[in-house]
Amino acid sequence: MIVFWTMTGLAAALAALLVLTGARRGADPAAGAETRAGSREIEELDRLKARGLLDEAAYVGARAEAGRRLLAVSATTTPVAGARDRFWVLGGIGVTVAAALGLYVFTGSPGLPDQTYERRVDDWAANLDRLEPAQLAAVTARVVQERPKDRQALAMLGAARFAAGDPLGAASAFRRLIALDPRDAQAWARLGESLVVANDNQIGGDAEAAFREALKLDSDQLGARFFLGEAALRRGDAVEARTLWTPLIAALDPADPRRLDLERRLPKGGAQ
Repeated sequence: MIVFWTMTGLAAALAALLVLTGARRGADPAAGAETRAGSREIEELDRLKARGLLDEAAYVGARAEAGRRLLAVSATTTPVAGARDRFWVLGGIGVTVAAALGLYVFTGSPGLPDQTYERRVDDWAANLDRLEPAQLAAVTARVVQERPKDRQALAMLGAARFAAGDPLGAASAFRRLIALDPRDAQAWARLGESLVVANDNQIGGDAEAAFREALKLDSDQLGARFFLGEAALRRGDAVEARTLWTPLIAALDPADPRRLDLERRLPKGGAQ
């Protein structure tokens, strides 16, 4: 914990130094002097005009020129840091650091010793019922590392990674499972689904090949039927889409919203 607090203090000091350095660079006395000189020139022109020493045409021309010079200086001038700005900056950083540390002390566990990743996985493995998908994937990955030919563990790893939002990791697990058992239709279907999600819901050639292999091994792989029918519709092949989705529609309950959606999307008469 000493290292943590030391690093926190150094980070806060570095942030303060960077902010103060930026503020110091913003101070440009020369530019400020030019701005003040331009303002005095305009004021002097106004006095001369009021005393009748400048006619209207000369006054307008001279004031316009002075105004252009003043605008040019203002456009290229960075904000000027005041003499006390550094104290406000340091005070703001100090308050922010104190608030962050207070929040950590209130909501965190300052006295808790550091845990290695392996130690956290040990704790997760002892409480499987309360794990998030990413944590379950980490526990399952350890099991697969210990038993690389465990088909059930590989299937669980792929499912956990998919649920955790890691479709590429899921696809890797399903490929390993298929290498052990090429006739696992469910693994082929899950591989295809993982590839679809990894490809921003585009059904590419690899995914379509995985779905077709799943159907070849098991015609009841309804997920594979759905994606292949979807791919056919996107290609404009309504006949193949109807062939693929008809068994899927029949397997769903008539009141199932998914069935109603498939029937709505499927072109009537088998042609578009």
